[in-house]
Amino acid sequence: MNPYTVPANTRIGHVHLKVADLEIALNFYHTLLGFELMQHYGTEAAFVSAGGYHHHIGLNTWYSKNGPRAEERSPGLFHTAIVYPTRKDLANILKRLADAEYPLTGASDHGVSQALYLDDPDGNGVELYWDRPREEWPLDSEGKLHMVTEKLDLQELIALAD
Repeated sequence: MNPYTVPANTRIGHVHLKVADLEIALNFYHTLLGFELMQHYGTEAAFVSAGGYHHHIGLNTWYSKNGPRAEERSPGLFHTAIVYPTRKDLANILKRLADAEYPLTGASDHGVSQALYLDDPDGNGVELYWDRPREEWPLDSEGKLHMVTEKLDLQELIALAD
């Protein structure tokens, strides 16, 4: 088979999550995180987005209504990553989470990005992050990308919030 590389402008369009309770999931993704509710699909599914896109996140109970939380040590989704356009936007969502007393599971500076980690009500991992400009990404002595995982200063970040 000939080698193949995905085109550079390819992107991941959306994630569709199985949830136990649609309204609880909407309370998290729509009410807390602020995604716009685009459409209910009966009482079993809903679609939310940023900026009026048809959907970035689909939520459904088709196979999972009233099911248990996702198990941490089982195969499946590790996390959904949501990119914020500016560091200040990341600071604003951090403040919103702090004001709601919603727990983080982690916070890291990866050199290329700064990230907040949390779980949604169904135990699905969620990463909220901001990408540094590409010219600021850390490179090793050979000019190759060198990502790291270092502690993110939450106090410095939240100080940027409105």
